Amino acid sequence: MPEKPLPIDAPVDHRTFREIVYSEEEQVGHLSFDFYNGAMSTTQCQRLREAFLYARSRPTRVIVLLGGRDFWSNGIHLNVIEASADPAEESWRNINAMDDLVHEIINTMSHVVIAGMRGNAGAGGAILALAADQVFARPNVVLNPHYRGMGELYGSEYWTYLLPKRVGQAKALELTRGCQPLGAQKAREIGFLDDVFGKDVETFEQELRLRAKRLAHEPQYRSTIVEKLHRRLDAELVKPLAAYRAEELDRMRENFFGLDPAYHEARRRFVFKSKPPSRLASEATPVVKSEPMSNISRELELPVGASAYQASARHHIEVQLTQPLEEDRKSPNMAHAWANLLQLSIRRLFSPAP
Repeated sequence: MPEKPLPIDAPVDHRTFREIVYSEEEQVGHLSFDFYNGAMSTTQCQRLREAFLYARSRPTRVIVLLGGRDFWSNGIHLNVIEASADPAEESWRNINAMDDLVHEIINTMSHVVIAGMRGNAGAGGAILALAADQVFARPNVVLNPHYRGMGELYGSEYWTYLLPKRVGQAKALELTRGCQPLGAQKAREIGFLDDVFGKDVETFEQELRLRAKRLAHEPQYRSTIVEKLHRRLDAELVKPLAAYRAEELDRMRENFFGLDPAYHEARRRFVFKSKPPSRLASEATPVVKSEPMSNISRELELPVGASAYQASARHHIEVQLTQPLEEDRKSPNMAHAWANLLQLSIRRLFSPAP
């Protein structure tokens, strides 16, 4: 039987389970994504990005991202990656799909975006929330905004832009290197969250709806949008988002296709719940330094017994280096967003001095 997918905004009648649901109420769009255990595969990231673009096309003023009731998001889907024919390639596709989603949220110039965290979040899923303009959570939410525990994974999702912008450079390094859980109250104190409220999921959702409606109808809404445009333009002039993404993916490419199998070993242990074997000091994961793109394609000397994902490293890197890293700017939606930024820049350049 062929699949007959429901429209993203179909009424919720609970006759079938739906991972992604969109609804509207008084100038506010609500987009929930209830993925099992918060893991997001390549396909799920792509579907969520399409749903977000739909929400952004609607004549509303605020978009509320709700995640799931139990988990907000935990980033890329390690089980799907492990089950794939080529885990390294699937890891690469998955992280790029996550980056595409985050990029759209950051560059939303038509709406105020709110992240309402009903459940816990980890790794790239925690960073996903920071792409929103305002981030709220329940008091018992626990965050793990780090990647290194998964075989020294560097991470992407524009974390090198989003996390320091929220908590400062020093605290961002502390969070990502320390690999410690972060409670909601502490997260608010350091600026990761804007506010914490709600004794349970129901009261959190009620307060979140009230805040979103209030924001959509406040007299200062238009100035809020203009200020958002100014901040994004100023940040882009300092360092383009494409540069953050390229730098992060350079490191992730080494994690996925480099000679050190630490990430692949850690992922396999996580998926099969096996006890991690002890690693000798001499076998510790080396610190991979970022290299110029021209040097990454050097001839790779593979060790005896290298596994399949290592053996394909040379071919993958050569192919990837021939592809542009800014494909995300070519879509009509992104073209429109960048046109808005360019128009704002021109207006600022030629506006009279105060």
